[in-house]
Amino acid sequence: METHFEMELDGLKQKLLLMASHAETAVNQAVQALVQRDSGLAQQVRENDRVIDQFEVEIDELVIQLLTKAPLATNLRLVTVAMKISQNLERVGDEAAKIAKRARDLSREAPVKINLDLPRMARMALDMVKAALDAFVNWDSASARAIIPRDKEVDALNKQIHEAIAQHMVAHPSTIGRCLNWMVATKSLERIADHAKNVAEEVVYLCEAQDIRHSGAKAAQKAEG
Repeated sequence: METHFEMELDGLKQKLLLMASHAETAVNQAVQALVQRDSGLAQQVRENDRVIDQFEVEIDELVIQLLTKAPLATNLRLVTVAMKISQNLERVGDEAAKIAKRARDLSREAPVKINLDLPRMARMALDMVKAALDAFVNWDSASARAIIPRDKEVDALNKQIHEAIAQHMVAHPSTIGRCLNWMVATKSLERIADHAKNVAEEVVYLCEAQDIRHSGAKAAQKAEG
């Protein structure tokens, strides 16, 4: 029979998943607004960012309550990791709002005739977010570790898109202002993948009690030295 504490933990997980669902919807709608030049949808995304912010506030309150009750070290890690995941999801919502702002601004100007596969980049980033949340729910350290290298794939696509935009600006200087808006939007998608990577690293910490957040950077520094 579940204890009251376990039920509260389950409620925390469910709230996190609901928050993640709202963040995913926000990103998808922001990219849709950008591609389809839908200023109304862009405004809706920006207004709905408050909902995601409120989820973070509620989760923080739950975490504070649970921290006073957590009887085991594993439960303490779970609760603190949940709070960090909510912070990353809130930032995903912020990036969606940034994309929506660029979508609104671009919808007021003539379209830029350049083929950019932002929906693919959004799918890659959101697939990482979903996989990281699944790893959290299932306490799956191996799956969490497998997510981390995928961030480089998003980085590579972001670089490719930025190069295409830069070439377009050189060829069509009158589009520079609009192209910069597109660059900001793609950077936001790249940051969403970064947040997914952060969540995956937190899941590894949850499962293994090992902090790997800066291990890659330290390894690179040793290699250079």
